[in-house]
Amino acid sequence: MLRSAAATLALLLSVLCIMNARPALADDGPVIGGHCEGESSWVTVCRQDPGTSSGHGKTPRASGKHSNGESKPRPQTCAVERLDPQPPASDPVWKGHKPGDGAIYARVCLGDVLGRAAGADMFPDVFWSPKTPAVHVDPEQLAREAVDRMLLTGPDIASPTPAGRYLVGMPVWMWVNRSPTTYGPNTASASLAGVTVTATAKVTKIDWNTGDGITRTCQGPGTKYTAAYGKQDSPTCGHTYTRTSASRQRGTFTVTATAAWTVDWQVDGAGESGQFTQIRQSHEQVAIGELQVVR
Repeated sequence: MLRSAAATLALLLSVLCIMNARPALADDGPVIGGHCEGESSWVTVCRQDPGTSSGHGKTPRASGKHSNGESKPRPQTCAVERLDPQPPASDPVWKGHKPGDGAIYARVCLGDVLGRAAGADMFPDVFWSPKTPAVHVDPEQLAREAVDRMLLTGPDIASPTPAGRYLVGMPVWMWVNRSPTTYGPNTASASLAGVTVTATAKVTKIDWNTGDGITRTCQGPGTKYTAAYGKQDSPTCGHTYTRTSASRQRGTFTVTATAAWTVDWQVDGAGESGQFTQIRQSHEQVAIGELQVVR
């Protein structure tokens, strides 16, 4: 690879970093055909197919788990830049065209940036185009990129926990600890081509599967139990077991807390906005025993 190509690559990567390292969709731009058609003296040229990697890397494209429970390929997010300087006329990337007859562009995708940062042998797509490829910014996709950076997780279950002592017929209070990554609110932005989208995520409900065939939906984080409450039921989120967990594997019920994160996003300086939901889960093992009466 020529030194100027390396400098251009570095420039493109720095541009992406300035753009919060989250470019948006550029699927309408031309793409080189064929699988690694040969190596240009300017840069390696390969096609980017859904489900495959670009360049020489073997990393598959990312898949997103959508709120409907289906796994489907996530659109790769890319930015297109005109190479400056342009490669020499002798470079095969021109495909028989002459300098000035269109131009050579590079598509840099997020997966390439992250892979290269991790030391993988990945390069951007480089192609000839008679006109500047359009970069169509999908604001919702940009919002999803912002959410990815939030590192949202399932609920941080404070009760019930394996260390607790729980009895048949006694109220179990269920609540979670709150933080930006486990409950929200959490806010992040992503930008490309002059468009900035700000997303805010927060948990709007938690579905509790108590492991004994019962599911309860709680609209908030639950109420923390203190001794002053005595044996009363939780005012916000609780459950009373009617049988022990002794017959279960490991002698415990598996409690699952499923959080629905509602994400509201808005294009900065514009009226366009939207909302979507993401799901995160946490699990805990809980032993339910019986009160032993000594006679």
